[in-house]
Amino acid sequence: MQTLKHVGRIKSTGRRCLVVFRTLPGDAFSCLIIQTESLDASQHDSLINLVESNAAQSANEFSEVLARAVFGDGSTMLPSLHARGLLFKFPTDQIEMVPNTQAVILLSELNQIIAQQAGVSVQDLAIRPSAKENVEVQELAKVKDISPTTGNTEPLMDQYDAGRTTSASVNEDGILTDDMLAKKYRSDADRLSKEAAQLRRMAEELVPAKKKAAINE
Repeated sequence: MQTLKHVGRIKSTGRRCLVVFRTLPGDAFSCLIIQTESLDASQHDSLINLVESNAAQSANEFSEVLARAVFGDGSTMLPSLHARGLLFKFPTDQIEMVPNTQAVILLSELNQIIAQQAGVSVQDLAIRPSAKENVEVQELAKVKDISPTTGNTEPLMDQYDAGRTTSASVNEDGILTDDMLAKKYRSDADRLSKEAAQLRRMAEELVPAKKKAAINE
């Protein structure tokens, strides 16, 4: 029987997911997941092949391999999933880890077991990256929350605006108006612009762009 790390499901709905971060810096009781049923066929197959790989099964966190692997279009998986709004923040007690067909354990309980075995607190389980990488992890953590009380599996829009949590607004019929939709598009555009600037900074730090040599007249 094959046993796989990083594979789980949402407790309230049973929808399958992959756990990217088991805990988050400063938020030990929240995790970051990918809902596999929300992916297109190409993304789904790429991620399933990756999670089944030796590299992923040897990694402590799935994010470690996602940060290096690429999709078929050449984009790095972790920032690409973030930019496309496919990372979701959930309470760890709302995620069930399902390593095989016979084993089920809440992520919150698994984290407690791992912390006890390591002789640390759950708060100390979060990845301890370098200062630069820590900023990137914090940015990835600023994703759309899911409300565990409603069972809603769709992202709450405009969940983060300049680092402040806000709720999406709909009219009394539960329908987005043109004004609301326009506001969302503007918010998404601002977010993507910031993410593009961050990716450029990351690229510059890895390999500085060659400046054009001045032409001597």
